[in-house]
Amino acid sequence: MSRVKDMTHGNPTKLIFFFALPLIIGNLGQQLYMITDTVIVGQGVGLDALASLGATDWIYWLVLWSVQVLTQGFAVLITQNIGKGNEKGIKKAIAMSTLLCLAMGTLISVVFPFLASPLLGLLKTPEDIFAGAHSYVIVMYAGTLIVMAYNMASAVLRSFGDGKTPLIAMIIAAVVNIGLDLLLVMGFHWGIVGAAAATIFSQFLAFLYCLWMIGKIPAAKPDREDWRLDMPVMVKLLKLGMPLALSHVAIVFGGIILQFVINGFGSLFIAAFTATNKLYGLLESSAISFGFATATYIGQNFGARNLPRIRSGIRSAMKLAAVFAIAISIAMVVSGRYLLMMFISSSNANAPLVLDLAYQYLTVMSVTLIILYALHIYRSAIQGMGNTVIPMVAGLLECVGRISVALFLPRIMGEYGLFYAETTAWVFSAVCVMSSYYVIVHRFPDT
Repeated sequence: MSRVKDMTHGNPTKLIFFFALPLIIGNLGQQLYMITDTVIVGQGVGLDALASLGATDWIYWLVLWSVQVLTQGFAVLITQNIGKGNEKGIKKAIAMSTLLCLAMGTLISVVFPFLASPLLGLLKTPEDIFAGAHSYVIVMYAGTLIVMAYNMASAVLRSFGDGKTPLIAMIIAAVVNIGLDLLLVMGFHWGIVGAAAATIFSQFLAFLYCLWMIGKIPAAKPDREDWRLDMPVMVKLLKLGMPLALSHVAIVFGGIILQFVINGFGSLFIAAFTATNKLYGLLESSAISFGFATATYIGQNFGARNLPRIRSGIRSAMKLAAVFAIAISIAMVVSGRYLLMMFISSSNANAPLVLDLAYQYLTVMSVTLIILYALHIYRSAIQGMGNTVIPMVAGLLECVGRISVALFLPRIMGEYGLFYAETTAWVFSAVCVMSSYYVIVHRFPDT
C-alpha cells in the first residue's frame, strides 16, 4: 500500500515528477526491448526484414493504440472514484473493466489475424517484404489479449498512484525479451516471427507481475458481487473509453494513408522510416509518462472537486514536460545518426542512403518535439476530467493533418515532404486540446 499515492494533497510539481519518473524509466525499458527487436532484426536478418517490420507499424498500431487508450479511458472512472474515496465504486469499475477487456481482447485476438493479409495488400506492401510483414503481424495480433491484460493492469496501478510496479514489470519484460530475441532470432533463426513471439511472452510476464501487486491493494480486489454485470457502469466505462479508441482509429487511419504513400517509394525508403520510427518511442516516452501522471493527478483532484489544484497541476506538468522535451531534442539532433546506425547493417550497399534519409526525418521530429509533449499533457488533463469527446475530435484533426501532408506535400517536395507529416498532425491536435482545456477551466469556480 506504500506505493499508493494521494495526489489531492502536496506540491503538484513534486507529485507529478516523482509519479512520472518511474513511468519514464519503465517506458524507456519498453522502448529498449522494442529497439532491441529492431536492432537484432536489422543487423542479424537484413534491410528487407527491417522494412518488413516497418510495413506493419500502422496496421499493428491500429490495435495496440486502441487497446492502450481503451484501458486509459476505463481507468478514468477508477481514478475519479479513488479521489472521491468511493471504495465500492473502485471495485465495481475494476471488475467491469476487466470483463470488457476480456471480451474485447479475445475478439481482436481471434479476428484480426485473418485481416492481416488484406490490410497489407490494401497498403500495397512491396512483394519482397510482404511475407515477413504478414508473419510478424499475425503473431502480434494473436497476442492482443495478453497486451490488453497488461495495459489494464498497469492502468489500475497508475490510478492508485503506483508508478513503481509498472517500472519493475517493464524491467522484467525487457530482460526476458532481449534474451528471447537472441535465442529465437539469432539462435533458432526464426527471423521476425521470433521477435514477435519474444515481445508477446515478455508482456505476459509483465502482466503477471502487475496482477500479483494489484492483489496487495485491498481496494483493488473486487468482491464476488462486484463481478455481476452492471450495465450502467459498463456503459459509463464505454463512454469514457470508446471515444478515445475512435480517436486513435482516426489517427491510425491517417497513418495508414501515410504508410501507403511511403510504400510507393520502395523498400529502402520504408527501411529509413522504420529506423526512425523505432526511435520515435524514445522521443515520446517521457511525454506518455507525464501524460499518465497528469491524468492521474487531474482525475483524483477532479473526483475530489479540488479544482484550483487542477490549474496549478497543469502548469507544473507543462514546465516539467518542456524541460524533458528540450533535452531530448538536443540529444537526438546531436547523437541521432549514431543511434540510427544500430538498425542499419553497414554491409548493405544502400546503408548510407537509408541512414541519411532516416536522420533527416528524425531531425524534423526532434526540433518540434515540444508540440508533442504539450499535446500529451493537455489531452491527458481533459481525459482526467472525464471528457473523452474532445480528445476524439483532436484525433480526427490529427488524422486530417497527417493525410493532408501525405497526399499533397510530396507533390511539391518529393518524398522529403513526408518528413513533416507527424509534426503537422501534432500541431492540429495540440491546438484543439489546448484551446479546449482553457475554455473548460475558465468555467471552473475559483474556490
